Amino acid sequence: MARWAEMEQMDFVIQPRFDEVYKKDYVLKGRWGKDFFRNDHPVVVELGCGKGEYTVGLAEHFPGKNFIGMDIKGARIWRGAVTARDKNLKNVAFLRSRIEFLSSFFDQGEVSEIWLTFPDPQPGRRREKKRLTHPRFLEMYRNILVPGGYIHLKTDNVDLYRYTLDVVRLNKFPLKKSTTDLYGENLEEMVFDIKTYYEKQFLEEGKAICYLQFVPEGNRSIKNPSHEGE
Repeated sequence: MARWAEMEQMDFVIQPRFDEVYKKDYVLKGRWGKDFFRNDHPVVVELGCGKGEYTVGLAEHFPGKNFIGMDIKGARIWRGAVTARDKNLKNVAFLRSRIEFLSSFFDQGEVSEIWLTFPDPQPGRRREKKRLTHPRFLEMYRNILVPGGYIHLKTDNVDLYRYTLDVVRLNKFPLKKSTTDLYGENLEEMVFDIKTYYEKQFLEEGKAICYLQFVPEGNRSIKNPSHEGE
């Protein structure tokens, strides 16, 4: 397809083979600033970036940071990559791979912030481990974040918001911001004019947007609130 061929020509779109990351470190691990962006600016990662609206939007707002959008869907990444190219943004990269391989791409303390923008809420107890705020993922994030590094969650799903808030409180993580109505409150330092495709749909439907910002600090195993009392 023309889109795949076009992405192959974009040097800021990284599409590693399975054998390059499965149970091994990718060549850029620990070297994103030095070898890829060629600066020492903070690295911010958006997981499940979709069409890259947030990755691109944040890169425009914060030229002093480097932004990497990660998603497994090539068609989605293509849209964000084309936008970044047309805007001539030099602080943007897209990484096509599974989030489960995150530790293969980033070294300990290499990432300053992680954005989770409208991830699949994975409803029900049987799908709980697939939630991107489940302890198994949070431990992975904690390992690659700098000390004090933030995780941002935006979602229209109140159950996912409450589940994540329970994880935060149970593990006594510093909670920086929390709301069930992001656009109904005046939260400082939030970028309100960046909205994903799905976020715009949710707002048109009258849904409130939930937001959490927290720091997954500590070195103990992260507890899961669903298992408390078992």
